[in-house]
Amino acid sequence: MRIGLDATPLLGRRTGIGRYALELSRVLCADPGDEVVLTAFTARGASGLVDVAPAGARLAGRRCPARLLRAAWTRLEVPSVGLLAGRTDVFHATNFVLPPPGRSAGVVTVHDLSYLHVRDDVDRASLAYRELVPRSLERAARVITPSAAVARELLETYDVDPDVVVPVPLGVDPVWGAAVPDPAVRDRLGLPGDYVVTVGTVEPRKNLQTVVAALAALGGHPRAPHLVVVGPPGWGRALDLSGLPAERVHTTGYLDDADLPAVVAGSRALLFPSRYEGFGLPPLEALATGRAVLASDLPVLREVLGGHARHLPPDDPAAWADALLELPAEDDPAVVAARRRHAAGFTWERCATTTREVYAAALRHAGGPGRG
Repeated sequence: MRIGLDATPLLGRRTGIGRYALELSRVLCADPGDEVVLTAFTARGASGLVDVAPAGARLAGRRCPARLLRAAWTRLEVPSVGLLAGRTDVFHATNFVLPPPGRSAGVVTVHDLSYLHVRDDVDRASLAYRELVPRSLERAARVITPSAAVARELLETYDVDPDVVVPVPLGVDPVWGAAVPDPAVRDRLGLPGDYVVTVGTVEPRKNLQTVVAALAALGGHPRAPHLVVVGPPGWGRALDLSGLPAERVHTTGYLDDADLPAVVAGSRALLFPSRYEGFGLPPLEALATGRAVLASDLPVLREVLGGHARHLPPDDPAAWADALLELPAEDDPAVVAARRRHAAGFTWERCATTTREVYAAALRHAGGPGRG
């Protein structure tokens, strides 16, 4: 197959969807039987794709402002994938928005429905999905979701044939399974010896204020850990840290793959108090290090974490405060091993293999390869 991928998420600082696009393209490119074509639907920064594309990928595409493209795709069936990226048998829109596929078989990944369920907690670009996603679903021969929970939400919300919606779980890089606390990283970042950590873009949907309120309620309790907040700034109201002593809060900003696993592995636990998620990669990666996880009680997090996390109401700081005090100083080795085994079942190779099966099904749906 000649597989086209929207590689726009690879540009800039790589968060969850960017990691998905990178790892998926990396594994697909390792198969010599297929040709993988990457394109970025943007004018700004598109030249940077050559620096981040995995080995074996072919780059193609015409530069065009993303805002103009999305405005056109909301109302029109132009410009098509073929015009922008050249001929492909299958084109996979990795980030919610499937352009008019033309003569390609179209596949789109819908990561979540936050733009509908938590409208006040997402940015303006995500709100545009209210119009772009329905058009993408109409164009798609197959639809991928990262979890069964999102697949159910999508089928409940849109008039989509259940046979075309396929949950494909994300993967965990093996580096997480090998991660250990690193005193050199901790000292360089100015982190304390005992801390809990949050990982993700600092924005309203992540609900970090609940964690701050929980720690503030503990006051000077001797078992209260420091808080390390990892992630780039996002949007919305700034996190109010006034209830905590300044010396007990540590913000690192964005951390790359060289430091992040060691920071998580060195924590007492990862906290994930989100109001809504489509998968939950940071807590799964934390399980791969063997760390404890406190997570919101959401169906998708129960699905992904498989009973290896403690689930709490996302807007109940008292419950989070109690759970923080109950975290053991040292975890049972059997519990740590079980967490690692669970996370090890999620691999990017399995994600890519299942995704390629989706491509084959999309081709059969659309009439086979070689359609130009």
